[in-house]
Amino acid sequence: MESKQFELMFPLMVIAILVRASYELSRPQQIKEVLFLTEKHPIADIPKQTPIIPRQKEWAEKAVKRYAEAQEKKWRNWNEAMFEPN
Repeated sequence: MESKQFELMFPLMVIAILVRASYELSRPQQIKEVLFLTEKHPIADIPKQTPIIPRQKEWAEKAVKRYAEAQEKKWRNWNEAMFEPN
Protein backbone atom coordinates (compact mmCIF):
# COMPACT_ATOMS: atom_id res chain seq x y z
CA MET A 1 0.00 0.00 0.00
CA GLU A 2 2.82 2.42 0.83
CA SER A 3 4.54 1.92 -2.51
CA LYS A 4 1.26 2.69 -4.28
CA GLN A 5 0.99 5.97 -2.33
CA PHE A 6 4.58 6.80 -3.23
CA GLU A 7 3.85 6.17 -6.89
CA LEU A 8 0.95 8.60 -6.71
CA MET A 9 2.88 11.24 -4.76
CA PHE A 10 6.10 11.12 -6.79
CA PRO A 11 4.75 13.00 -9.87
CA LEU A 12 3.25 15.65 -7.58
CA MET A 13 6.58 16.09 -5.81
CA VAL A 14 8.41 16.44 -9.15
CA ILE A 15 5.89 19.04 -10.33
CA ALA A 16 6.21 20.95 -7.06
CA ILE A 17 10.01 20.95 -7.36
CA LEU A 18 9.85 22.18 -10.97
CA VAL A 19 7.38 24.94 -10.07
CA ARG A 20 9.61 26.11 -7.21
CA ALA A 21 12.73 26.02 -9.41
CA SER A 22 11.03 28.05 -12.16
CA TYR A 23 9.83 30.56 -9.53
CA GLU A 24 13.33 30.94 -8.07
CA LEU A 25 14.88 31.37 -11.51
CA SER A 26 12.30 33.94 -12.66
CA ARG A 27 12.74 36.20 -9.62
CA PRO A 28 14.96 39.23 -10.12
CA GLN A 29 18.33 38.77 -8.50
CA GLN A 30 18.65 40.85 -5.36
CA ILE A 31 22.09 41.65 -4.09
CA LYS A 32 22.04 41.85 -0.34
CA GLU A 33 24.24 44.62 0.94
CA VAL A 34 25.60 44.01 4.39
CA LEU A 35 26.42 47.12 6.32
CA PHE A 36 28.89 46.55 9.13
CA LEU A 37 28.94 50.17 10.22
CA THR A 38 25.60 51.77 10.89
CA GLU A 39 24.59 55.25 11.88
CA LYS A 40 24.72 54.24 15.53
CA HIS A 41 28.50 53.90 15.42
CA PRO A 42 30.57 57.08 15.47
CA ILE A 43 33.24 55.36 13.31
CA ALA A 44 30.86 55.45 10.34
CA ASP A 45 31.10 59.25 10.23
CA ILE A 46 34.88 59.28 9.74
CA PRO A 47 35.81 59.75 6.08
CA LYS A 48 37.70 56.85 4.54
CA GLN A 49 40.54 58.97 3.14
CA THR A 50 41.75 60.45 6.41
CA PRO A 51 45.35 61.59 6.00
CA ILE A 52 47.83 60.05 8.41
CA ILE A 53 49.92 62.53 10.31
CA PRO A 54 53.64 61.77 10.72
CA ARG A 55 53.20 61.10 14.44
CA GLN A 56 50.55 58.45 13.75
CA LYS A 57 52.85 56.84 11.19
CA GLU A 58 55.65 56.78 13.77
CA TRP A 59 53.34 55.18 16.35
CA ALA A 60 52.18 52.57 13.85
CA GLU A 61 55.75 51.63 12.92
CA LYS A 62 56.69 51.38 16.60
CA ALA A 63 53.66 49.18 17.30
CA VAL A 64 54.50 46.87 14.39
CA LYS A 65 58.12 46.59 15.55
CA ARG A 66 57.07 45.73 19.12
CA TYR A 67 54.51 43.22 17.86
CA ALA A 68 57.14 41.50 15.73
CA GLU A 69 59.52 41.36 18.70
CA ALA A 70 56.80 39.90 20.92
CA GLN A 71 55.95 37.27 18.31
CA GLU A 72 59.62 36.33 17.95
CA LYS A 73 59.91 35.93 21.72
CA LYS A 74 56.73 33.86 21.80
CA TRP A 75 58.00 31.51 19.05
CA ARG A 76 61.39 31.21 20.72
CA ASN A 77 59.72 30.19 23.99
CA TRP A 78 57.47 27.75 22.15
CA ASN A 79 60.41 26.15 20.34
CA GLU A 80 62.31 25.80 23.61
CA ALA A 81 59.33 24.22 25.34
CA MET A 82 58.53 21.82 22.49
CA PHE A 83 61.86 20.72 21.10
CA GLU A 84 64.67 21.32 23.55
CA PRO A 85 65.26 18.83 26.34
CA ASN A 86 64.82 20.01 29.91
